Amino acid sequence: MKGVDVPPEVSVVVPTHNRSDLLAQTLRSVLWQRGVDLEVLVVDDGSTDDTAEVVAALGDPRVRLLRHATPQGVSAARNRGVAAAAGRWLAFCDDDDLWAPDKLARQLAAAQETARSWVYTGAVNIDDDLRVLGGMPPYPPERVVELLPRFDAVPGGGSNVMVRRDTLARAGRFDSRLRNTEDWEMWIRLAKLGPPAWVCSPLVAKRAHGHNSSLDTREILAGSALIERMHSTRFDRGLTYRWLAQSSLRLGRRWAALRFFAAAAFRGQAGNVASDLRVILRRRIGRHLLRERQPAPVAYPHPEWVAQAGRWLDALAARTPSSHDT
Repeated sequence: MKGVDVPPEVSVVVPTHNRSDLLAQTLRSVLWQRGVDLEVLVVDDGSTDDTAEVVAALGDPRVRLLRHATPQGVSAARNRGVAAAAGRWLAFCDDDDLWAPDKLARQLAAAQETARSWVYTGAVNIDDDLRVLGGMPPYPPERVVELLPRFDAVPGGGSNVMVRRDTLARAGRFDSRLRNTEDWEMWIRLAKLGPPAWVCSPLVAKRAHGHNSSLDTREILAGSALIERMHSTRFDRGLTYRWLAQSSLRLGRRWAALRFFAAAAFRGQAGNVASDLRVILRRRIGRHLLRERQPAPVAYPHPEWVAQAGRWLDALAARTPSSHDT
């Protein structure tokens, strides 16, 4: 009927705080989605930079900007976006991550084929130049449900899952007590309502940089302990310490990384820690050879997975400015 607005199929909620340099490229990757009618709700959580100007410069009517006068945290920002959303499906993307152009369409198809109400996909880690640092296929859905009480088995953090609006309403709001484990806790609640669908392709790229909120080790451990109490479970400390060791290395905190590697090995991750250390050693040797003008090829455990992500990241880089140019 003329004059009647048709709601979008998917509402994408993007919480942000003082990351306008990265936000522009993130939003371009979201607006790059093919075959899906969407709206994008950018929730500015008390930014003091030019976030509003960056959003306005996109000139896309599908994007709306919501604002908190003072920072309230990522959970509150996501909840604000959900409350304002009109789509039947909800998706979330952090302000420094990127999506493949077919992410939402393939997730919708997978959910519809399986009659399931939430869906995840695979991910890779990238640097500021959109180079893939690594990644591997995710666990299949039934295994994810089994593992979620022990650790966050959904890769890509809060930028991965798409969920039907009525299912999220049953699960409840993101818990504002949690600052960087809130997505994991939400996936636990969704899994209690039913298993997810999945798309086993690397459709999310998570940036690795020194300002990742997920690198706050104190918050991670505190949040994990709270999740234990909330859901009467025990998180896998070995895997958590190993992940913290890898994160500490990205920040240049070598002694902290060694402590976390030792803790992970003590908690049953000795074999994986040894593998991590071998990879680190190979990278150091590779950098040394590069300085000597004898570059060594980088070997990934899952080369085709990395190559798949590299193709759409190259296409994104070719059609949009890098974060250094925005």
